[in-house]
Amino acid sequence: MEEKILSTRKNGMAVLLCCIALEILSVLGLIYGIANNLWVMVISLIVMCIAWFPMLGLRVLKPEEALVVTLFGNYTGTLKGPGFYAINPFSVSVNPAKKTRLGQSGDVDGGAKAGSLASLITKNSQEVSFTSNVISLKIMTLNNSRQKVNDVLGNPVEIGVAVMWKVVDTAKAVFTVDNYKEYLSLQCDTAVRNIVKIYPYDIAPNVDTTGDGLADDGSLRGSTEIVAGRIRDEIQNKVSQAGLEILDARITYLAYAPEIAAVMLQRQQASAVIDARKMIVDGAVGMVQMALDKLSTDNIVDLDDERKAAMVSNLLVVLCGNHDTQPVINSGSLY
Repeated sequence: MEEKILSTRKNGMAVLLCCIALEILSVLGLIYGIANNLWVMVISLIVMCIAWFPMLGLRVLKPEEALVVTLFGNYTGTLKGPGFYAINPFSVSVNPAKKTRLGQSGDVDGGAKAGSLASLITKNSQEVSFTSNVISLKIMTLNNSRQKVNDVLGNPVEIGVAVMWKVVDTAKAVFTVDNYKEYLSLQCDTAVRNIVKIYPYDIAPNVDTTGDGLADDGSLRGSTEIVAGRIRDEIQNKVSQAGLEILDARITYLAYAPEIAAVMLQRQQASAVIDARKMIVDGAVGMVQMALDKLSTDNIVDLDDERKAAMVSNLLVVLCGNHDTQPVINSGSLY
């Protein structure tokens, strides 16, 4: 269904003034008819009864708001943009997602304040409030709840995503899906699961995240921008038919699930210790080699293989130890 914009209906003020003028004239005619002419009185009563009816079609819209209008079940068009509109009094505005609350920003309070003038007349004169099925065209943020998803290695991961979106086609949003907000939330959940299961939480060997058949270093923790972009594209492909546009998506929370968080932390700590020890050993061996070469080049001392082995052992103990060494003075011979 294609969206039709009703752009020539901003004549609400003229209709309102005409209705008020007819009511005033009918009151004056009623007074005159009672004293002078019975037919004038009857006509004035009829005008007085029907002059207010066009006021039922008055609508007020603020910037970035829209109203989808139907007449006897048929879609007649969409009112867009700020203004005071006059439409057919029998027309009905439609917004199936008016009362849907998804923990998001925007119009989750039940809709913006706009509507028919008749609802205002029936309320207290000090309460300026309109209620209708207005659709917000503003950029809104859907902060979907955290999900527990298994990554490509089967590790349970908790992830939360915030999606910035807006309605671009009101006709599709209202008539194509039953509730476009719930539809968007469901597609967000599905897209997150489809994308997260492609990546490991951290860099892992022999994992292909791009689909080109080659292992790469993509990960949820290290490639958040790429992952968020793929989630946004996945959601956009699904919600285009509902008249929605996904402007951006951001990962707001990412962590291992609580049941394995402690184990994975120990694993990371062990990996860090191993890497540190490897670096220390590589550096110590290089320093020992440099010391032996320096002693031999400068002819400071001539060491046989046994003494070299003892020196290497002592230097490695000193350089690789976790604590400060305690010096031991040997006053005797090595043999």
